[in-house]
Amino acid sequence: MVRVLTNPLILRGTLLLLLASGAFFLGMFVIRRLRANLLEEVEAEVDLDAAGPGSRAMPVQLYSGIIQQLKQQKHELQLQTLAEQRRLRTTENFSQAVLSNLPSGVLVFGTNGLVKQANPAAKDILGFRSLPGMSAQDIFRGAEVCSRDASQVFSDGLKNSTSSVWEEINSVLHQGGGRRQMETNYATPAGQKLHLAVTLSPIPCVDGSLLGMACLISDRSEFERVRRQQQMQGEVSAEMALQLRTSLTSIAGYAQQLAHNREPGLASQLAADIANEAASLDRRIGGFLVQKPGDSVCTEAKS
Repeated sequence: MVRVLTNPLILRGTLLLLLASGAFFLGMFVIRRLRANLLEEVEAEVDLDAAGPGSRAMPVQLYSGIIQQLKQQKHELQLQTLAEQRRLRTTENFSQAVLSNLPSGVLVFGTNGLVKQANPAAKDILGFRSLPGMSAQDIFRGAEVCSRDASQVFSDGLKNSTSSVWEEINSVLHQGGGRRQMETNYATPAGQKLHLAVTLSPIPCVDGSLLGMACLISDRSEFERVRRQQQMQGEVSAEMALQLRTSLTSIAGYAQQLAHNREPGLASQLAADIANEAASLDRRIGGFLVQKPGDSVCTEAKS
């Protein structure tokens, strides 16, 4: 019996029989599943025929309508995207045109303290060919704040002490705060000395974070020159008025002495003193009247 079971031929035959039986039952199972699916499809066809010809076309029309709506939405989205791009380009061109024709200089600093954008006026005023990529310290080297807005001092609690412009810029970028206005004496790389008005304005983001800072620069050198000239003219006018008063007082004193004195020699001396004082007074007034606006007023003060 053991020899029979260990015979290779019998083992192969038994294995083939088992495989054939498995294949038979598997085929039977597949056939039954196919038959069940076929019956379901036939029943569905019968139901569709009983419902009418329009029910078969409804899914196709529904899918076609959805596809058309999706295509329409895609087309509208593309049109909106193109319109938004045109609007952004128009806004950018408009802003660029305004900055290019602005007489004041505009610098836009990033949060890293470097210039991101500069208009032509800023390059002309500051004396640099290219400003983007430069730091505030490189631009405003040695430029000290000589004055600031008084309301700024009280509102922000800033001390009206001497500080550099680049330190003010870094303070706004790192500490925030409101707008700051100041004036400074600036020297260009070519050595030209200017008096500048500088306004620092933070650029906030929608979420409240800081995107950067805008720096508005105005050349007030001519205004400062005129102001100083007017101040000096005012000082000279006050000195001239004092001299006129002194001369008139002297003339009045000489005239009183002349009226009460009968001596011919003293009278002649008093008359000469009055004539000399009147001539000096005439020279002062004449020099003050013929002076040109551009002449130095210090020369007149010494005359």
